[in-house]
Amino acid sequence: MPEPVSTGLSASYALTLSCADQPGIVHAVSGALLAAEGNITESQQYGSPDSGRFFMRVEVATAQPAAELQAHLAPVAQAFDMDWQLNPVGAPVRTLVMCSKDAHCLNDLLFQQRSGTLPIEIPAIVSNHQDLAELASFYGVPFHHIPVTAESKPEAEEALRRLIEEHDIELVVLARYMQILSDDLCRDLTGKAINIHHSFLPSFKGARPYAQAHARGVKLIGATAHYVTGDLDEGPIIEQEVIRVDHAHTPERLAALGRSVEGRTLVQAVQWHAEHRVLLDGRRTIVFN
Repeated sequence: MPEPVSTGLSASYALTLSCADQPGIVHAVSGALLAAEGNITESQQYGSPDSGRFFMRVEVATAQPAAELQAHLAPVAQAFDMDWQLNPVGAPVRTLVMCSKDAHCLNDLLFQQRSGTLPIEIPAIVSNHQDLAELASFYGVPFHHIPVTAESKPEAEEALRRLIEEHDIELVVLARYMQILSDDLCRDLTGKAINIHHSFLPSFKGARPYAQAHARGVKLIGATAHYVTGDLDEGPIIEQEVIRVDHAHTPERLAALGRSVEGRTLVQAVQWHAEHRVLLDGRRTIVFN
């Protein structure tokens, strides 16, 4: 576990959990944290009527080591058959970013990370083209060119897997990466890979979606950030944003507005994930923002 970000004598941790909804969960969790000399500074919870699952995120400050918290929480987790994690608040999540030729999403991630507003660390950028190598160099991040063809795709994904293992990657972000990952890789990255796409899908598939949208006279454009699954662009949604447009917007202006929305939406989704605010509920997400 990474070292927590400390304030004074205390360190803060984010506890996230899910289990079958039943009486006594909050009382038991709160009691365990109190016994470990923890002070709850933030708490959110949700009981899903669809899945019957209970979800909770708690931030707790304590002078005790993480092992002490874990020792008090373990019996509670076992009693309620919980899926749970305890993570230091503010510790940067090691993130590999994948891209192709479009720079806007990659640039937004790199800028927000460098400015200190996005709690991630980017040790590597992977692309199937060389176009964004200069941008990666500007930010001082190693750039790995892994070309992909139908014949070389297995080898390309094996090279990607080696990078993920070598750099202890916790999150993969597809920042306009225009290649489809294999089902096996998608399964291995369940809940650990985020993709971004324009919200015209599936209405406007294929090339030049903004030109198609202009031709149809759309009044809203937007973007969707979601977890990656084997079903193309149908993974659990983390964040969406839309803006209004009208007949006066050219296809080029629509595309420019779309790039801005895509960047903001992806950064927000990555931030919530890195802050351990997103929990999976089947095909849906619970986001404690």
